[in-house]
Amino acid sequence: MSLEVFLRHRMGVFSLAAEFVTHGKVTALFGPSGSGKSTIVAAIAGLIRPRQGRVALDGRVLTDLPGLFVPAERRRIGVVFQDARLFPRMSVRDNLLFGWRRAESKANAGTIAHVVDLLGLAPLLARRPRGLSGGEKSRVALGRALLASPEMLLLDEPLASLDAARRGEILPYLEKLAREAKLPMLYVSHQVEEVARLADEVVVLENGRVKAQGMAFDLLTDLDAVAGVPPLGAVFEATIQEHRGDGLSLIAFDGGVLTVRRLPHSVGSRLRVRLRAEDIMLALAEPQAISANNVLACTVKAIRTSGDEADIQLLCGATRLVSRITAASRARLGLEPGLAVYAIVKSVTVERGAA
Repeated sequence: MSLEVFLRHRMGVFSLAAEFVTHGKVTALFGPSGSGKSTIVAAIAGLIRPRQGRVALDGRVLTDLPGLFVPAERRRIGVVFQDARLFPRMSVRDNLLFGWRRAESKANAGTIAHVVDLLGLAPLLARRPRGLSGGEKSRVALGRALLASPEMLLLDEPLASLDAARRGEILPYLEKLAREAKLPMLYVSHQVEEVARLADEVVVLENGRVKAQGMAFDLLTDLDAVAGVPPLGAVFEATIQEHRGDGLSLIAFDGGVLTVRRLPHSVGSRLRVRLRAEDIMLALAEPQAISANNVLACTVKAIRTSGDEADIQLLCGATRLVSRITAASRARLGLEPGLAVYAIVKSVTVERGAA
């Protein structure tokens, strides 16, 4: 399903001039605070009327100003905000069914049960919002949006108000939703970790403009697209090759084989893997007798130096990686594009099963 967006809007001194088309199942709208992400979400949802614009979802035109503007309640778009916005006097069950009652096409009992199971809400149904944790409130808000039978789901920084523990609690549910939901999602975030875990496609915003757009696998290793955003890193797909008897698993990707702690998935399963730039050291010669399990032969593709830091873009087979080291280390090693190096990977994160 495609999403076409063309928006021109001004709020005070802030000017939005954004245009993009996405086809990904999960598209991340990524950028720093104040870059225009929430304004775009509000315009897509019909919560604000831009000065000029066009929004179309799979060819169905929702906004085409100065003429057409479909009201928010007729757009069939579910929205989840930073604050869950639950009704405090209603139980979790009634909050969920509020979205269901307003849906044009109501979900059947089986679908309701599936959403409750998908988000782990069964133990919460009789409780009221004031007794829920931040992560639990977010899950209820997701369920309410899904039961409104939307054609698209907009998630406007749903984890921004949560601490690290609560974010860790709800991210697996979002991953499961991304894999199993039969509708496209636009996920707004300024946290690259969330984008790496969830997104298929990324639209990067800066000062109300689209700075870059592409697949997550490519864009998160683009030194210009996400310049200055820590922590940079690589995201790619891999396949479980073997489970060894020493508690480790081997996963293969287009660039080599990585050794990780034993995974609970079967051999042949496809995974999404992330390597943080800070977790990759570089050497000119292949190191011997070290504790790191993973050493990859690479070629330096590009370098960006900013202050005391240097981001080194690497080509490992057909896979791009990024190492963030000090500018002094870059100078000491004499790193330049085209140089053969070895990437010493200190940590590998398996983010989720590949879609």
